[in-house]
Amino acid sequence: MSASVKECLQLQLLEMEMLFSMFPNQGEVKLEDVNTLTLIKRYLEGKREALPPKIEFVITLQIEEPKVKIDLQVIMPHSYPYEALQLFGRSSELNRQQQLLLNKTLTSYIATFDPGEICVCAAIQWIQDNSASYVLNKKLIDEPSAQAEPVKNTFHRMWIYSHHIYQQDLRKKILDVGKRLDVTGFCMTGKPGIICVEGFKEHCEEFWHTIRYPNWKHISCKHVESIETEGNGEDLRLFQSFEELLLEAHGDYGLRNDYHMNLGQFLEFLKKHKSEHVFQILFGIESKHSES
Repeated sequence: MSASVKECLQLQLLEMEMLFSMFPNQGEVKLEDVNTLTLIKRYLEGKREALPPKIEFVITLQIEEPKVKIDLQVIMPHSYPYEALQLFGRSSELNRQQQLLLNKTLTSYIATFDPGEICVCAAIQWIQDNSASYVLNKKLIDEPSAQAEPVKNTFHRMWIYSHHIYQQDLRKKILDVGKRLDVTGFCMTGKPGIICVEGFKEHCEEFWHTIRYPNWKHISCKHVESIETEGNGEDLRLFQSFEELLLEAHGDYGLRNDYHMNLGQFLEFLKKHKSEHVFQILFGIESKHSES
């Protein structure tokens, strides 16, 4: 069975009402865009033609035993609950491995629901019932042990291409997300827009997931580099922080935002950071033929 987008949005509003009644205190449910629900209601009433943004929010869950706080990020695709819900749980009380395991298990649990079943409340209940074991496991892992084997991590470097990156609010979001997560890299604004993000795999994937939603369409991940490591990955980083990269622009056509970034300068920047090989992957041309 399938349902129209409007029917799905009606179910989403009903579920949001349930959540607000379950978490009535200010700050417990934080919408990414406070206008989203109003825009959806206007769309359902026929007062708005354009499809409204997706519902995206964070619920702060206070687990009593053991005492721990978990932030659950939720994104409802327009066709949810007939399309899979997007969930990600974060907590300072969990290390990378336990956080990744918690999210994998939570995703597997949500996948058992039939299409058409709302499941945010069930996900919340699952976290409240099961998060304690992950916190306790984390404490055991953190304790020194002579027999403990080194934990292997996957270090990721993602190269992301966009037709352009101009808007101030989008640029701010990219920088804020990059600095919130334990990632390094850069965001080259202008036309084209290039983003490089490096760090542990789960952090890079969360960065990619966060910046794309709710409605960034002209963006793609062109290349991913993965390296297995037993350390903290610091020796693998090509960048020391996550910053905005501003280069000179070619041409002045009298149109705001209608200019191309100097790819010769960008190539020199890549060479400086031992990433010249990515130039051809991003633009489909050999670096020696790039403009200077």
